[in-house]
Parts: sequence; structure tokens; C-alpha cells
Amino acid sequence: MNRPASPRSPARPVVLVPACNRIVGLHPFHIAGQKYIDAVRLAGCLPLVVPSAQPHEIDELLDLADGVFLTGSPSNVHPRHFDEVVHDPSLPLDTVRDDWTLPLIPRALERGVPLFAVCRGFQETNVALGGTLHQAVRERPHMMDHRSDDAQPVDAQYGPAHAVTVQPGGLLETLLGSADFKVNSLHGQGVNRLAAGLRVEARAPDGIVEAFSLPSAPGFNLGVQWHPEWKARDNPVSMKLLRAFGDACRSFRELNRETVRERPRVP
Repeated sequence: MNRPASPRSPARPVVLVPACNRIVGLHPFHIAGQKYIDAVRLAGCLPLVVPSAQPHEIDELLDLADGVFLTGSPSNVHPRHFDEVVHDPSLPLDTVRDDWTLPLIPRALERGVPLFAVCRGFQETNVALGGTLHQAVRERPHMMDHRSDDAQPVDAQYGPAHAVTVQPGGLLETLLGSADFKVNSLHGQGVNRLAAGLRVEARAPDGIVEAFSLPSAPGFNLGVQWHPEWKARDNPVSMKLLRAFGDACRSFRELNRETVRERPRVP
């Protein structure tokens, strides 16, 4: 569905940023991390934080969107969405976010809306498309502990943790080349069964999927398990990814404008 052009439309592409849900004091709040908002702006886009949505509102929101940026979060996707029970009840969940981002993702991909998914967003995308997650990667045979050390300063937590190997012939190789590069690592969960249709774009040394895309979708899409938004301005890999996302959002916006212009007028 194409939205009508407006002379008052913002000059930059509009990117939806789904919020997380937290209790602050005694009250529920919708929260989006500043680093993700900054990353959307580095991509040359206008961030629009969305607190939550009812099922009938998802298409209305996508009518406004030139892109979707799915953020990371301390919370995990509830395992009921891949037919498992909670492995560790002490870990946070965010069922309000699950309830609308999981249906949002396939709709955005079907429409060709550019999508960039980070950490939790990466895991959400796999689950939304029918995949499953390891709830505790470190407990799997031959797998690394991909969590950060919360006792360390934040710069150390987000520092380079391990290399990723780019898989040949995919989107990531097109954007970055074939050389391995180092990423941060702050996740306890990870991809178990990859959703049908998703292509592996990069792997960690233990084989866990670190990036994927959906080649059949008509628009740009990329999910990464690491946090490219962290000090992105100083990270050449992060900037290449954000620029590619921003370029795709601008192209999507211009395509919508052209479609509206070409539509025959009703007498």
C-alpha cells in the first residue's frame, strides 16, 4: 500500500523504531535507547519511536514508514513463540513488544520496507519468520559464551569480542567485502533453527549465525547479532551498514513518490 504524497512530508526518510516496555518507579514506560536513535540519524533518516501498536494499527504505521529499525534490548523474545517454555525465569521478557513486532516484521518485508534488525531485533526476525532460538547459547556443546561481563565498564562490554566470517555471495559480502572483522558480543540467546528463506550472511567462530538476510524480500533487509550502533560514527563497518540502510530508505521513499505521481487522477 502506498501512502499519499504530501508537500509537508519530512525531507528525510521516516524510520520506525519500536520501543521497549519497562516499569520505572511504579509506572509503565515506553523506552528506546538513545544509541539506536543516533544510529538512525547517522543513516540520514528521521527516527519515529513507536510505543506499541494494536494489530489493526500495524499497516497504518507501515504506511508512514520508509524503513524499520529493530533495536536490541535486555529483554528476550518469549519462547512460547517458538513452542518452548522459559529456560531461565530470572531473565527479562517483553511480551508487549513481542505482540506487535512479530507480526510487523513479515508485513514490512512483504511490502519491501527496508529493515535493519539488531540483537533482539535479529532474534525477533528469525522467530517472526518461523525460526527458533537457543535460550542459553553457552550451554550448547562447543558454543562460546557470547554474553558480556556486566562488571566491566561499558566500553569494555561493547569492545571487540570475536571475529565473524562473512559468507560468500551474500549481501554482507557486497557491502563489506569478504574479509573477517571483529564485533562486540552481548547476547545470551542466539539462532537455533534458521527460519525458512533466510540466508546466513556471517558466522561466529563457534558457528552461531551472526547475520542473515531474506533474499526473497523485495526490499533491503539485514539482521545482525552484534551492536553496530555502538559508537557507530567511529566504526567503518557500522557506517557502511547504516549508509546502506539509509540509501535503501531513501530509494523506497522516492519509489513511493513516483508511484503516487504516476497514479491516474480520478475525474
